[in-house]
Amino acid sequence: MTDPTCIFCKIAAGQIPARKAWEDTEVIAFHDIRPVAPVHVLIIPRRHIATLYDATAADEALLGRMLSLAPRIAREQGATDGFRTIVNTGRVGRQEVPHVHIHVIGGPDPLGPMIVVRKDS
Repeated sequence: MTDPTCIFCKIAAGQIPARKAWEDTEVIAFHDIRPVAPVHVLIIPRRHIATLYDATAADEALLGRMLSLAPRIAREQGATDGFRTIVNTGRVGRQEVPHVHIHVIGGPDPLGPMIVVRKDS
């Protein structure tokens, strides 16, 4: 199932161009249009799942496949000494596109801190 209003569904369907890093029948990975590091690829399912909150037990194999592709994609894109995976979920999690996606972020240099601690915390 796809959502005709979802930008990631449109990318998966080939209606919007993207610089692909991986593609198969279940998953597509493409370069982020606003990279935060030399390697910044998004891994998405072709099937629309709005958020991780919406994933069910039936999605376990697909989500596992996405996560298991992350090291291969990271290495192929040049992150050979480590990388970060991020799954933002919902408003508080700062999810910008309502379609489950894994950010694979890395490069030759160490990444900055994962979370910047607020001074009022």
